[in-house]
Amino acid sequence: MVHNRRWADTIVMRGAVIAGTLGAAIAFAPDAVAGEQQGAVCWSPSQLTVRRGDNRIVKDIRAAYRPRPVGDAAASPRPVPYGAIRRVNLPGNAKIIALTFDLCEQPHEISGYQGDIVDYLRSERLPATFFATGKWLLTHSERGQQLMADPLFEIGNHGWSHRNFRILTGSALVGELTGSQAAYRRTRKRLQARQCRVPGLRGPAYRHVPRRQTLMRFPFGACSPAALRAVQDQKLLAIQWDVSSADPWKGQTADAMVEHVVRRTRSGSILLFHANGRGWRTPEALPVIVAKLRAKGFKFATVSELLSMPGARPEIVSRCYDSKPGDSERYDGLARRLEQRYAAFRRRFGFPPDDKEQ
Repeated sequence: MVHNRRWADTIVMRGAVIAGTLGAAIAFAPDAVAGEQQGAVCWSPSQLTVRRGDNRIVKDIRAAYRPRPVGDAAASPRPVPYGAIRRVNLPGNAKIIALTFDLCEQPHEISGYQGDIVDYLRSERLPATFFATGKWLLTHSERGQQLMADPLFEIGNHGWSHRNFRILTGSALVGELTGSQAAYRRTRKRLQARQCRVPGLRGPAYRHVPRRQTLMRFPFGACSPAALRAVQDQKLLAIQWDVSSADPWKGQTADAMVEHVVRRTRSGSILLFHANGRGWRTPEALPVIVAKLRAKGFKFATVSELLSMPGARPEIVSRCYDSKPGDSERYDGLARRLEQRYAAFRRRFGFPPDDKEQ
């Protein structure tokens, strides 16, 4: 228990230090073009904070198309287990949990960026893991780089274009994984080209960003045995959740979100939210959720930090699901209809079929 408390204190101190350094950047960076000169601060306060229209979602427009980038995932010597991680068993039931936010974007749309959520996380020094589709990173290049450069956050793989892994097979399945990795590397290269810095960190910001993603979340929370094997082959850890806020459901209320999330959260929980314009009540509910969880003694970490705690044992399952085994299969029909819509979108604008985008 002593060792466990020390680790928990380290996480809290890390959050304070990181937020303090980023806060310095937000408070003191001049309103100048980012990266104008060697060693310039990456972004000014006005460039980091929420802007009107950030959360807007647009569909079926030509600008929504992005060809899937080519590239194999960088090799990793680390073996990874087969299966999906739902939560993490922590020594002594330490009250450490992970906030995660999905940044989904389908082939025929440009989804949003909920900057008010990100601003809140920064203001409260809250570490978080964002699972971004590769396509979202390319259509939101500036925001993607901002999240990547912020040491409070990490970015996981959410597929290239949020297609359902339960119905994908072969090259289409693998392409969703490698395309997202390639988009992540492209975003990191763009950050590298800026040669800008975050105060409190030595050297250019990009040097503190991992070269490859190590975490992956299945769109729709759905997978197949083949998808789990493909993720394992790519040396990625499949990350699910044990507490869903159900925030992309338009009928969800802030009060219901608060009650459900706070009641279900326990030691080592992984909490699911959205920040792509579909977290309809999340900006309203999240501060209340965090306050209530803090009052219960919970502290926050990224998913990677949660997994790296000494003695941590991930809870791994062989089927992907939301709250009970089999429930993600209800999206199969929707996914097939969406595949038809994606194909119609490509035909309408004369874009190549998905299997030729490589």
